[in-house]
Amino acid sequence: MVGMDPELEAFVPLFPSADMSDPAAARANLAALASAAPPPDMTGITVEDRTVPASPAVPVRVYRPYGMTGGAVIWMHGGGFVMGDLGTEHPWASRVAAATGALVISVGYRLAPEDPYPAALDDVYAVLEWTARHATELGVDPERIAVAGHSAGAGLAAAVCLRSRDQGGPPIRFQLLNQPELDDRQETWSARNFTGTPWMTRAKLAQTWGHYLGPAGAADEYAAPARAADLGGLPPAYIATAEFDPLRDEGIEYALGLLRAGVPVELHQWPGTFHGSQAILSAEISQRQLAELGAALRRALAS
Repeated sequence: MVGMDPELEAFVPLFPSADMSDPAAARANLAALASAAPPPDMTGITVEDRTVPASPAVPVRVYRPYGMTGGAVIWMHGGGFVMGDLGTEHPWASRVAAATGALVISVGYRLAPEDPYPAALDDVYAVLEWTARHATELGVDPERIAVAGHSAGAGLAAAVCLRSRDQGGPPIRFQLLNQPELDDRQETWSARNFTGTPWMTRAKLAQTWGHYLGPAGAADEYAAPARAADLGGLPPAYIATAEFDPLRDEGIEYALGLLRAGVPVELHQWPGTFHGSQAILSAEISQRQLAELGAALRRALAS
């Protein structure tokens, strides 16, 4: 692909391009890809699996770095609302904890199509409320809680900010949206034209929304934050997009919408990258991306 970072292009064949029509197969593909990744360095980090009381209960994995700084990051995995779990997300969540010095709570939210919208958002919101309510027990400053994620997880992070604002929920210090999935309408230039890009294609994107929205197929601003008419009063944001990604333009447009609403935004459009290419840890551009994500959260959560 013309313009792709050569270090990334060599790995494209490893990224399955199969569609999402079979959720079980898609989950197996993601699990295999995650298991092939080098294990993270867990030096100085303790990990505990817990359950957040809700209906139903929400599994979380809590990462506590030694010398914790008092901030917390509620982290949502990607996977098109269909794939991913605490295990596949372990390398990401542990690296976020190491990079930020913050408590990281990785959320095992319910997946579609078995549990369509709003199940995943309900789970994330329950974890946000639990984190704020148990801040003292967790060693967290309730005024220093960030929400973050990538792909569908970034979409859920954006959605929980909207919901918490509208429902008078816990204050959120910062939102980090990495390659966010925000718009079910798929009308942007990148959504219409990137039909054969690695890992994420237009067809695959449509299938993720079909699974997430369920038979009714109706989306509101909490399902698809790009539909929100009012972005005022939301937390400051860091948004990262990839050049060869159907989701690229909706991330950029969401950043512009936040700016127009008076919300501080840092936007980084990474050239030569594709959706999920940060998993290629040997590439220099991936290392820069991961370092910047950690730095953005670290700055935002500073006391």
